[in-house]
Amino acid sequence: MGKHGPLLRSFRTERGNVMSHTYSKLLLHYVFSTKERRLLIDDAWCTRLYSYMSGIVREQGAHLVRAGGIADHVHLLIEAKPTHAPADLIRLVKAGSSKWINDERLTPHDFAWQIGYGVFSVSRSQLDAVTAYIDNQAEHHRRQTFQEELLAMLERHGIEYDERFLWD
Repeated sequence: MGKHGPLLRSFRTERGNVMSHTYSKLLLHYVFSTKERRLLIDDAWCTRLYSYMSGIVREQGAHLVRAGGIADHVHLLIEAKPTHAPADLIRLVKAGSSKWINDERLTPHDFAWQIGYGVFSVSRSQLDAVTAYIDNQAEHHRRQTFQEELLAMLERHGIEYDERFLWD
């Protein structure tokens, strides 16, 4: 047994070789709202917004798999690397995109995202279901508000929350 003992043995492949690279498929589903859930995201420019967000994600070495939403919130499905901290990645996306929206004067008011966000891990086996869910946001929200949607997602993922602190 080497100086690493059982720890090193646990990283050996079936052939007995130590893995020399990191392999990952980290899919993160983010959801966040405009500040005060104001209806500010317009269909006329939301495709440009998602493209801009994609560029921010790409600059960080990640990949925006899907983006969608409605006038008061956005869903992003991002393939991240193990080196990406979920909080840092979304902070950059939100800060950069809100600055872009304001610089482009796309809304009649100052634009801001809510402070918080939801982030959920997605299994590769659920990729198609999550992308379809993001693609069908307009239809989905004919039956459910953003608040109801977020509460359901938190409960489905077993995330404890205090509703007093969910909405800003």
